[in-house]
Order: sequence, then structure tokens, then C-alpha cells
Amino acid sequence: MKRVVFNQKGGVGKSTIACNLAAIAASQGKRTLLVDLDPQGNSTHYLLGHAAPEGSNTVAELFEQTLSVRFEHAPASDYVQQTPFAQLSLMASSPRLEELMGKLESRYKIFKLREALEELSEAFDYVYIDTPPALNFYTRSALIAADSCLIPFDCDDFSRRALYALLENVEEIRSDHNDNLHVEGIVVNQFQPRASLPQRIVQELKDEGLPILANYLSASVRIRESHQLARPMIHLDAKHKLTQEYVALHDSLNG
Repeated sequence: MKRVVFNQKGGVGKSTIACNLAAIAASQGKRTLLVDLDPQGNSTHYLLGHAAPEGSNTVAELFEQTLSVRFEHAPASDYVQQTPFAQLSLMASSPRLEELMGKLESRYKIFKLREALEELSEAFDYVYIDTPPALNFYTRSALIAADSCLIPFDCDDFSRRALYALLENVEEIRSDHNDNLHVEGIVVNQFQPRASLPQRIVQELKDEGLPILANYLSASVRIRESHQLARPMIHLDAKHKLTQEYVALHDSLNG
């Protein structure tokens, strides 16, 4: 199963959701890969901390080698590294993704990520793909490579406005390039049950028939500690309420 976590709006929790779901899958014994396509590298730093790579064997080099036809390409496995967490591997991000994007677009390398993940299909049970907060070359590559799309939603009116265009974009890519792609659901993130606005917005989206997943993720300062310590919640505090919400979300998606 290959999942892309995508929203064109920044700050909605894409990296946090991708890393925590991947970490839970790995903790349950599943061979799991996280691919970080965001040049900012938040997922890379979340999983590796100060050990994050600088300039070698990242996903940028995986893409860069596709621009050359003169040399034999290294296998996709050369760009996968182990994290400190058992069964959890990473294709790390690099700031160089930004400078490569124009060349990759002009040479139409949009299917290369799908080819690389197909090459790795026997090595991993689950693949999670973290994306930039934009519909660009890397996001399209991820949507073409994935089986399903998870959409983080942070109960904000601006996020709601962007949601409709996002769903249309995913449907267009499904129609044009990837018949297997489907929206697996909208993940309600940073939910505050005692606040009236989030409840109202989520209920209205449900009434419109949008695929809101039943398991919400609460707002918590504990997640900031998780980021700072480079330890996903399942490894930082397995009994915490937010951790249990992540586990429930993971199990509902994979049950």
C-alpha cells in the first residue's frame, strides 16, 4: 500500500501525520518506507534528527540520476536508509529538490517515482509519501505513484476553501495518469472538541458528503516535544491520548 499525504495548504500537519502513521506501522512489525518529497525536509528531520543527511543518497539524487542517459542508474534501494526505529526506512529529502524541479519538469520525469517504488515493492509493506504544500512536480509524482491519498484538514475556514480545489486536482490526476488512485479520506487534525467552529465546519463537510475519517487527531503541545526530540509519538509516549488517536486512525485505515 502506497499512501500520499497531501494538502496544498501549509501548516496542516502533513509531515506529522505521515511520520506518525509510518512509525506506528513499523512498530506493528510492518516493513515501512517514508518518502520525503518536501525540500524543507520536515519528515527527514523528524525521523533522523541531527543525523539528517547533507547532500548524498537522498531522494534528490534519485531524481537527478534520471536526467542522465549516459550512465547506469543505481537501484532505488541505494537511496533508502534506516531510521533509528526498527522496520522504518526513509528516502530523505534535500534542499536540492527545489533546484532540480525545473529540469525534471522539462524532461517529463513525472513517472520516475512510481518506477522507483515499483522497484521497491517487494521490500516494503507500506509506503508513506510526504509532499510539499503545493501542486507541483513532486506532488504530482507522488499522486501518480500512490494507491491512495490522505488529506490533512485543520478545521480552518481557509483550509476548507482550499479543500474543494484539492479534491478536483486529485481527481484530475486520477483520471489522466493513475486509475488506481483514490482519496482514502480527510484526516481532521488539531481538533478541539470544545470549540464550536471546528465542530460546525466538520459537520458541514460531512453533510456535503466529503469523506471525513471517523478518527480525529486532537491538538496537543506534546506533538511539539515529539518534533523537537525527533521521536514519533508511539516512541515518545505510547499511552498519550494523541498517540492512541494515531493508533486508532492507523488501524482503521489498515483493518
